[in-house]
Amino acid sequence: MKYEEKLSKMIQVETVSVRGELNLDKFIRFQEVLRELFPNVFATMEFRSFDGAMLLKWKSQSPKGDPILFMSHQDVVSAAGNWKHKPFSGDIAEGRVWGRGTVDTKGALFCIFQSLEELIGEGYKPNVDVYIASSNTEEVAGDGAPKIVKYLQEQKVHLQFLIDEGGMIKSEPLKGAKGRFAMIGTLEKGTCNFRFIAKGNGGHASVPGKNTPLVRLGQFMASVEKDDPFKAKMNPTTIEMFRRLGPTVKGPLGFVLRHAKGLSPLLAKLLPGVNPLAGAMIKTTMAFTMAEGSKGLNVLPETAYVTGNSRVIHHCDADETYRIISERAKQFDIDTEIIYSSTACPVVDHNGKAFRLVEDTIHELFPGVITSPYAMTGGTDARFFAPVTENALRFAPLEIDEQQYKSIHALDENICIDTLPKGVEFYKAIVKKM
Repeated sequence: MKYEEKLSKMIQVETVSVRGELNLDKFIRFQEVLRELFPNVFATMEFRSFDGAMLLKWKSQSPKGDPILFMSHQDVVSAAGNWKHKPFSGDIAEGRVWGRGTVDTKGALFCIFQSLEELIGEGYKPNVDVYIASSNTEEVAGDGAPKIVKYLQEQKVHLQFLIDEGGMIKSEPLKGAKGRFAMIGTLEKGTCNFRFIAKGNGGHASVPGKNTPLVRLGQFMASVEKDDPFKAKMNPTTIEMFRRLGPTVKGPLGFVLRHAKGLSPLLAKLLPGVNPLAGAMIKTTMAFTMAEGSKGLNVLPETAYVTGNSRVIHHCDADETYRIISERAKQFDIDTEIIYSSTACPVVDHNGKAFRLVEDTIHELFPGVITSPYAMTGGTDARFFAPVTENALRFAPLEIDEQQYKSIHALDENICIDTLPKGVEFYKAIVKKM
């Protein structure tokens, strides 16, 4: 069966995860399809399920080092709207496989399984234990990955490194950067969710009074947007990214990027206002996401709230983020409640052995591609694996264009067929280099 046909069958199984719901049946169906598509893997590797989250182990007969782990999640987000090809059709057309999950992240999951399927079929014997991990709750920040990590800890497993979703290969990852770039995530921010609560006397809307709860919440949000309380600071990952991308950028910006280390204070001051994505790589951010007031159109709320989603950078940890934002909220007579809090993940050394291994493999398989570490602004399941490895790399070896990048969590998600073979070869090469 051709690569694209296998991926198509994986896409056809709808695996939308829903917060607070296990939906185990759909993931069992998906894993049944995997068993049909990759018989060597399931005949050879030890399989464990943790309420739908998968862990497979290819045991080495004479291990010459700690294990490695490849991971990519099974679950996908919902797929509303008018698609060019139905989101769970897995249509193969225009040189592409279409459907929800092709990029995020069943495309990479296919490449992982197919690479080990072929190695096992070739009679290859790994020099270290090789794991596949795939949670069913990544898109809802669920407990699939933590359950896998708990098991690995119980087994006293320490990983040389893992490779999860994250950066991919695309053009112009930063505006003005010309060329093809493999962006390898080495820094992942933490996540904090807050509830900001304002209280008042309530009453009839015909006599509103001043500084009612919703008004104070609005003033607070406007204050945070106008006068951001979180300070930007350049970090080694972003400095190195700018150093590598700088030579491909023309004009004054290219000069500044090439000399990012010496110009760090200036960049930290200017970037958040000039480039929101680059700014998010060097500071804690706050986005207001949900709100609730009274239940009646003509009723003033006694209590109203908004929620804030904060992505926490290393120099401003979760505790410091809470201190800063709660002090700002108090200025508007607003209380701050922590809904969820996690610290920023350990940063992978871009000069370390694991990063260089991935980098060298990319150069071998994708000639002309420029590799670079980068700071991820979103979250991955890799963040849970800090107890079992210091080297959680975030990279999927698939080349995508701008439309495919924008289709993640949006309409018309698709992946090019001709990028799949090199994705398979990437994981095979990593195993063979161990």
